[in-house]
Amino acid sequence: MASSTSFFTTLDGLWFQPTEHTRGPWDEHACHAGPPTGLLARAVEQLFPEHRLTRLTVNLQRPVPFDGFHVHASIVRQGRTVCLSEAHLVDRSGKTVITAAGMHLLPASPVEDMPSYQQDMGSPEQAAAGPFPIESTLHGQPAFNGAGVAVRYPAGQNNAPGPTRAWLKTVPLLDSETASPFQRICPLADCGNAFGRNAEPQDVTFMNTDLTLVLHRDPVGEWLGTDSVGYWETNGIGLADALLFDATGVVGRAMQTLVLRKN
Repeated sequence: MASSTSFFTTLDGLWFQPTEHTRGPWDEHACHAGPPTGLLARAVEQLFPEHRLTRLTVNLQRPVPFDGFHVHASIVRQGRTVCLSEAHLVDRSGKTVITAAGMHLLPASPVEDMPSYQQDMGSPEQAAAGPFPIESTLHGQPAFNGAGVAVRYPAGQNNAPGPTRAWLKTVPLLDSETASPFQRICPLADCGNAFGRNAEPQDVTFMNTDLTLVLHRDPVGEWLGTDSVGYWETNGIGLADALLFDATGVVGRAMQTLVLRKN
């Protein structure tokens, strides 16, 4: 196994090899989708350095292979204020595994008297260390819920099923560079279905088929928070809805469409 101090290693910035921290909970040969989403954000951000990535939507067409993949990004529309991008994550055989669409906005000069609303979400210093919501995987191999992720729960919260508020800190995407704020929150953004689950994975699988992440401002700090809830329906379709925040307040939202299957 390559480096265990980051989610990925890379020699050229295009081909990425996952480490054990990236393995998903369902299949030992597939990745958790959060870290690869961070790499897709990285790819599209490089297209528009003067603009700010505000929304990223990823469609998970196939399991993300644990044996590595390429990431490619391209410009869809280059406007003065609004730019659009797309990216593809491609496996060794040339098959597209994930498609992503980005929206990039040109920041304006700060307006001091801008009317706003902010919600106090607490701080990680007021929370206590605890286990990742899914303590055991279906395969028993080192995975995303292991040493690469630290979790803290505010008073009255824990890793039991149900709506959950928590703080998360992860290893970096790459040892060789500092991730952008958008990239850093991607692993947490893809955890809403785990934190807000209504049952354990041994009883119900709750795999997400997509992730839409919207950030109205950049998150600050190592610890980032989620307030997650899962809406599960008897037709086997669900929605994970997560409010995302840092110690200053709310930064955005993440939503996942779920496929639910009783085990």
